[in-house]
Amino acid sequence: MALYKETQYVAYSSSVAFDTLYSPGQTPAHSGIYRCTGCGREVVAEQSRTLPPQNHHQHSPAQGNVIWKMIVYAQHDAK
Repeated sequence: MALYKETQYVAYSSSVAFDTLYSPGQTPAHSGIYRCTGCGREVVAEQSRTLPPQNHHQHSPAQGNVIWKMIVYAQHDAK
């Protein structure tokens, strides 16, 4: 589970960007922290760079396929 210390650096968002699921090796539309929906492993991914490949980590049959979902969006635009 992603953690944070200082609340002023995170904010709630209902963006549909959080709903997109990615297969191993796909290129995410946004930089951020991605979580495997099967086992909970988290990785940092950069926009326009591929997510880890299928052999990045292994699942048991009960965990299903490796599917990545963004859980923290790294916002690049200045406020």
